[in-house]
Amino acid sequence: MNAIMPILRRHGLLSHPDGDFLGRFFDDFGLPGLFSEEKTFTPVFDVSETEKELIVKAEVPGMDKKDINISLSDGILTITGEKKQAQEDKNENYHCVERRYGKFSRSMRLPLEVEVNKVGATYKDGVLKITLPKSEVAKPKKIEIKN
Repeated sequence: MNAIMPILRRHGLLSHPDGDFLGRFFDDFGLPGLFSEEKTFTPVFDVSETEKELIVKAEVPGMDKKDINISLSDGILTITGEKKQAQEDKNENYHCVERRYGKFSRSMRLPLEVEVNKVGATYKDGVLKITLPKSEVAKPKKIEIKN
């Protein structure tokens, strides 16, 4: 609890206990709140590893690959883009709008070193797949025990 006290003081939550504690907590980290009314699009990641490579899959349905940018710098993979809303028909009356649109940026620190010049990406059926070959330093090495 002591670690969170500066955050509480900075946002004035110690003096205003009726404030939106969870919403303000997530604001500190730049993350959307759990109960936020803001409707933004944020892709989700799956990260897996094989013997030779790291694989990142991101769900970005309904996007054109030209609207997605991928960068890798100092071990941080960043995916940015914009999911654009189709032009609305003025004769339609919407009863419910649940799809999310807008600009996004997701970054993650890679858990190991990769060969930057050999990174590849494909996009199929709304899933962006980025393959990051492991560097020789990051590949597991078998160590034999000597007698």
